[in-house]
Amino acid sequence: MKSSEIRQKFLDYFASKGHTIVSSSSLVPHEDPTLLFTNAGMNQFKDVFLGFDQRPYVRAASSQKCVRAGGKHNDLENVGYTARHHTFFEMLGNFSFGDYFKRDAIGYAWELLTGVFKLPKEKLYVTVYAEDDEAYDIWTKEMGLTPDRVIRIGDNKGAPYSSYNFWMMGDTGTCCTCT
Repeated sequence: MKSSEIRQKFLDYFASKGHTIVSSSSLVPHEDPTLLFTNAGMNQFKDVFLGFDQRPYVRAASSQKCVRAGGKHNDLENVGYTARHHTFFEMLGNFSFGDYFKRDAIGYAWELLTGVFKLPKEKLYVTVYAEDDEAYDIWTKEMGLTPDRVIRIGDNKGAPYSSYNFWMMGDTGTCCTCT
């Protein structure tokens, strides 16, 4: 499947779930002096997450053009050394501004992967933040994954909330466990 087909199927799926499709913002943020380049799909919604802005919709999906050029989770030195690190990429994202949370997000992800993209359920594994029992239970009790296919990832080098399965915008501000 071509990347253009993946992008379109992703956006069509979330549109069918009531998400407003939002165009990619500029690679150079116009009104955000904290960023040199757009480095994540959520950048254009940063003020919404911080409570400074409100949109006329509560669900959004986008294919955001991004440049990897440093930042909090700086892995610029990995560009070119792994198959998943690139300097330019598009980040597919679905967002809820107080409308739904973990249970629905997990359900949407599972349906997208197994129903739309037809990935075989028996070959999929998921990760959860080590202490996130809620996500673990949703995957095992509601989505039907066996416990051996749900991997808990703890903190990196013992530092609290430094796990690959804990996302944060910065030292203060929006943050959450990931799956």
